[in-house]
Amino acid sequence: MIRVVLFEDNKNLRESLSMYLASSDSIWLAGSFSDARNALWAMKTHHPDVVLMDIQMPHITGIEAMIDIKKVYPNIKVLIQTVYEDEDHIFKAICAGANGYVVKNPNPEVYIQAIEEVHAGGSHLSPNIAAKVLAMFQSQYVRIQPTFIELTQREKEVLGCMVKGMSYKMIADACDIKFSTVHSHIKNIYEKLHVNSAPEAVVKALEMRLI
Repeated sequence: MIRVVLFEDNKNLRESLSMYLASSDSIWLAGSFSDARNALWAMKTHHPDVVLMDIQMPHITGIEAMIDIKKVYPNIKVLIQTVYEDEDHIFKAICAGANGYVVKNPNPEVYIQAIEEVHAGGSHLSPNIAAKVLAMFQSQYVRIQPTFIELTQREKEVLGCMVKGMSYKMIADACDIKFSTVHSHIKNIYEKLHVNSAPEAVVKALEMRLI
């Protein structure tokens, strides 16, 4: 089972989401907190695989807490959840090392899917968020990089699907390849781009105009 720790300051959402996650067959809700002041203690105590982190909380923001977590526990996946879809919040979250970005949704199944995708090494970067990232880098954030990176045609296809926010399964269907083959291609892409997550790969692909 996937061990999850939740940080959410909205009491009603935290309680309802906690109940839903706790009822899932694939997830073990190890802890639930109203703020992230003791985030490192929670990591040491509960040993989560994935952290579901609200971006805006009192005392310390989700991004600040994520940075602290990543410094000490780089292998823990952090999935940012927020109501914000503006470029500034998206850019900050991705650059700070977020493994995924999920917009708060009344359908709790979205959270299960996002957690499972992030835990599997993918990213829940929804299509509308991916579109905003693309537009953002096409305007003020695009920087031409002289470094040459050689990707195979199939790796470019997979990377293009990642930019569109597709899950591993969706990529496999779109490219007509096996799920395990998608995982292998993405691993090669990470190595060639020198990144550790799908959001980082998307950012670098757009920066370097690889697709």
